[in-house]
Order: sequence, then structure tokens, then C-alpha cells
Amino acid sequence: MAETGATEFPPTPPPHSPVTRAERFVWLTARVLEQRRFAHHFRGAAADPVETALDAYRNEDGGYGHALEPDLRGPVSQPLHTAHALRVLDAVGRCAGQRVEHMCRYLTSVSTADGALPAIHPSQRDYPTAPFVPVVDDPPSDLLATGPVVGLLHRNEVWHAWLFRATDFCWRAVESLEKSHPYEIEAAVTFLDSAPDRPRAEAAADRLGRLVREHRLAALDPDGLDAYPVSPGYAPGEHHFPYDYARTPRSLARAWFTDDEMARSLDHLAAQQQEDGGWPVRWRHWAPAPALEARPLVTIEALRVLRAYGRAVD
Repeated sequence: MAETGATEFPPTPPPHSPVTRAERFVWLTARVLEQRRFAHHFRGAAADPVETALDAYRNEDGGYGHALEPDLRGPVSQPLHTAHALRVLDAVGRCAGQRVEHMCRYLTSVSTADGALPAIHPSQRDYPTAPFVPVVDDPPSDLLATGPVVGLLHRNEVWHAWLFRATDFCWRAVESLEKSHPYEIEAAVTFLDSAPDRPRAEAAADRLGRLVREHRLAALDPDGLDAYPVSPGYAPGEHHFPYDYARTPRSLARAWFTDDEMARSLDHLAAQQQEDGGWPVRWRHWAPAPALEARPLVTIEALRVLRAYGRAVD
């Protein structure tokens, strides 16, 4: 006969994995494009549906618009939208062919006198834009816009006449950086990670790493963030961490940080997953829709970084 007076409880089920928690968040909040990206990266789905969803943002001029980059609203093509499209195509192994040829034609059409890209083309003026993204009539060349595009095109061995001048601009801009801010450094790293001249890229990356540490542009101690300044114009608490620069162990920026520094930053990233399964947006919020659309983007990127470093996310 069983003893009475003792209550038995079933074993506590294991907590849901980060990917499982994030999956629910993505299905509740994300655009179709991010839903399909999540399915491709973490559930083994094909790349074709990602390309199909991305086509909804493509314009006849070969560029991309329609708020693909959430902080720029409206239908018009913009360099930042087109860079976003390149990142998506690169991530699913489809950064080639006529689609990319048409993108390069668009990039040529909006490039500045020295062959680089502006951050924002003046055509954005008629549509809502984040207040921290200025729209001017004669925008200057911008490493933040040009570096990631040129880097991804080189990474995928795309060759186009525009690339020669744009690559020259990136070298000049990267090698002349003295004072910078985290997003510009990230753009420089994306360029250097795939620039064809590897010895030159390694030398430039080594110099940038010293600059990052000298100016404390990477928060090396997540438990002591007060010791690290936030760049002018950034949101309060908008720090950048080693994983922001070295998104994979293969990045040149990985050499900037010790194993302990990188591990602490990855621990911090993993701990940032919120109760709803998503990761927070660290930059300024200026309207409800951009903030809502950005969180799935940030969530997918966080999981991809953690997995790249061998952290258990599934």
C-alpha cells in the first residue's frame, strides 16, 4: 500500500531552447521575410522561399525599398535597403546572377563622384525616416553604406565595373580612420573580411583593433558598462560588444579580443534573450512599426552569432 502524506511532483521539464523560444517570437511578430529566413537558418528550410519573400522589396531600378531596412519607410530604393538585401542573399548562398547584376547597376546609378555610396539618397525625403538618419540634397560618400556592400560583393566573387572605384574608396576611408564610432567600424570590418588584398586587410584590421581598444568602442566587461562611453548620437546604453565586430570566429576582428573577453560578450548576448523569446533593439526607437520589425532581425542575428561560436541554441 502506498504511503500517504507525501506529495510527488512530476519531473520539471527542461526549459525550451533559445531557438524554440525565438521561433514562437518570430511567428508572433516577424514579417514574412524574417519568418522564412528563420526557417532556413534554423529549421532546414530551402532558400527559394527567402528569395521569393525578398522579391517583394525589389524595385524596377534593381534596388530595394519598401522599408526593407525598417528605419527607412516608403517604396523608393535606397543604398541601405540594397545592402540589407545583399546580406540576406549572402546568408542563404544566393548572392550571384542577374539579380546581383541589376543591384550593381542600381548602386552605380546612385554612387557619388568618387564611386562610393551615400547613406541616404535624396529620394527618401518624401517618406518617413528615422530622425537619426539625415536626408540631404547632396549626400557625401559614406563608409557605413559602402563598406558592407563592397565587402559582400567581394566575398561572393562578384565583379562589376563599379566595384573598382568603390573598393578604392573603401581602402582610403578605412586607412584614414582616426576617430570613429562602432557602426562605422563594423562596416570597415565587413569590407576588410573579404577585401581581395589580404595582407593589406590584415594590416588595416590590426590598426583598427588598436583604435577600438584605445577609444573603448567595445564594452569588454558587460558587468561594468559605466566604464565604456556611448558614442555621440547613440541611444542611452547603446554599447557595442566584441561579438558586434567579430560576428564569426573567422572575422579579422576576432583577433582584437582575448578568449575571455569574447566569452563574456557571448554570455552577455545569450542572457539578453527576453521572456517573449526575442532579443531587444539597442538603437533609438522612434516609431512603433520600425521597432517591431527590427526585433526579429536582431533575434535572428543573435542566434546566428551564438551558433557561429559553438554556443548551444537548438
